[in-house]
Amino acid sequence: MIANLLNMAKLSIKGLIESALSFGRTLDSDYPPLQQFFVVMEHCLKHGLKVRKSFLSYNKTIWGPLELVEKLYPEAEEIGASVRDLPGLKTPLGRARAWLRLALMQKKMADYLRCLIIQRDLLSEFYEYHALMMEEEGAVIVGLLVGLNVIDANLCVKGEDLDSQVGVIDFSMYLKNEEDIGNKERNVQIAAILDQKNYVEELNRQLNSTVSSLHSRVDSLEKSNTKLIEELAIAKNNIIKLQEENHQLRSENKLILMKTQQHLEVTKVDVETELQTYKHSRQGLDEMYNEARRQLRDESQLRQDVENELAVQVSMKHEIELAMKLLEKDIHEKQDTLIGLRQQLEEVKAINIEMYQKLQGSEDGLKEKNEIIARLEEKTNKITAAMRQLEQRLQQAEKVQMEAEAEDKKHLQECQSKSDNLQKQISQKEKQLVQLETDLKIEKEWRQTLQEDLQKEKDALSHLRNETQQIISLKKEFLNIQDENQQLKKIYHEQEQALQELGNKLSESKLKIEDIKEANKALQGLVWLKDKEATHCKLCEKEFSLSKRKHHCRNCGEIFCNACSDNELPLPSSPKPVRVCDSCHALLIQRCSSNLP
Repeated sequence: MIANLLNMAKLSIKGLIESALSFGRTLDSDYPPLQQFFVVMEHCLKHGLKVRKSFLSYNKTIWGPLELVEKLYPEAEEIGASVRDLPGLKTPLGRARAWLRLALMQKKMADYLRCLIIQRDLLSEFYEYHALMMEEEGAVIVGLLVGLNVIDANLCVKGEDLDSQVGVIDFSMYLKNEEDIGNKERNVQIAAILDQKNYVEELNRQLNSTVSSLHSRVDSLEKSNTKLIEELAIAKNNIIKLQEENHQLRSENKLILMKTQQHLEVTKVDVETELQTYKHSRQGLDEMYNEARRQLRDESQLRQDVENELAVQVSMKHEIELAMKLLEKDIHEKQDTLIGLRQQLEEVKAINIEMYQKLQGSEDGLKEKNEIIARLEEKTNKITAAMRQLEQRLQQAEKVQMEAEAEDKKHLQECQSKSDNLQKQISQKEKQLVQLETDLKIEKEWRQTLQEDLQKEKDALSHLRNETQQIISLKKEFLNIQDENQQLKKIYHEQEQALQELGNKLSESKLKIEDIKEANKALQGLVWLKDKEATHCKLCEKEFSLSKRKHHCRNCGEIFCNACSDNELPLPSSPKPVRVCDSCHALLIQRCSSNLP
């Protein structure tokens, strides 16, 4: 992966410098090689970046290490301040992209990143030990960036939407045409294509890992959402209960006030009657007065206590309303994060569609090469037929030569006896021989040229056969890639089905809120294990995944898989049967059997 990123950085920087020098002008933000350079730099800075967990989501951006440059290089404070003051940037990734563009315009990107690479102790807080910025390849990339000081760039950062850009490398800009390259260059091109294929496979693996992490994040968010919904329901129930208790206390307060008023009236009547009847008994009246005064004090103290309780209940009500508002804010934020995750899933789908279209283009190229091979085979068949005809002509010429030699011998024998009479005929025969020899020489030269042409055609055939073997090997690799793509599609469809099943389970869980409330009442005294703490089943010790989900035992509160907690029993706190693990199931059945007579 590091080697592939280094090669891509070399290609993008080299192409950017060559194209800028050839055009001889300042580069704009719409220039495609410049856009690809920023995408490659973003991938290089993201390699091996640590994931930081927050309360709502996972944070994995390159803005953290780039902010560190301000502390190490004082001249970089101006870039950081201007990036923070930009109004259209909302995400850390958008700020990092704006920072890279401003550093390129200042021609100090190499200096800033060199200061960052030297401080590896500080970089270890943001990157893994195997990251590109922690290896020697990071220093190589910084050295290559020095060549960009030749380029003049004029980029408009304010108008661009840097938050929502998709950072995908376009490999079509670095692919070369096969027709313009010789046999040696073809081998180099095939090696480059294989490297690109390996890089695409690695990128596909990273996309699969991001998809799985996104699915896990969706699961955790949905679980936390259900928990928050349950907590909301519980809080609403508590508010209703507190309101009912408040109404009861107010009614009791009114009754107490009525009773005290009646009691005061009765005491006043009694005091008047006692004053009239017991004027002579001073001591009895003093005792009755003291008792009435004491009762008044008790009633006033009761009234103060009731008013204090009312004030406490009102403050509790305000606190519960604030908690409700905070819970609603958390739910809205988590819904926004779910929408963002769905958008990321759609982007991954679009990338897979582009890969599939590129595979179809390679299939068309293979079909054209197969047609060329068929045409060459037809030409070789025609050449072999012409060779056979030439061989037949040569045989006929040799036969004619043999016959001519025999006739010459006969004529020589006759000429010896008739030399005087047949001198003219001999001269004519010699002329015919000379003509035949010249014809034979011409035919021999023609045969040699035909043999040379045959040898060239054989060499061309052997070369074409080698190319066909290479094409067959490439076809096999293409089929393997296609099979891997189909497997990835199957995995993607299975994950979509798992998400649909999770949605169905969420809808079912909303219908089962009452059962969960009863189970919560039964489990008020138990300690529930958190979902994040449990990674393996307690009984079978198998790791949890999308297919092997987590389930709480309603008796002991521990987390088990579905196979180890598929039992249901009615507990003393809940009459309905609830989920219980295998060990609790066995213990409860044993207790029931021991309690039976």
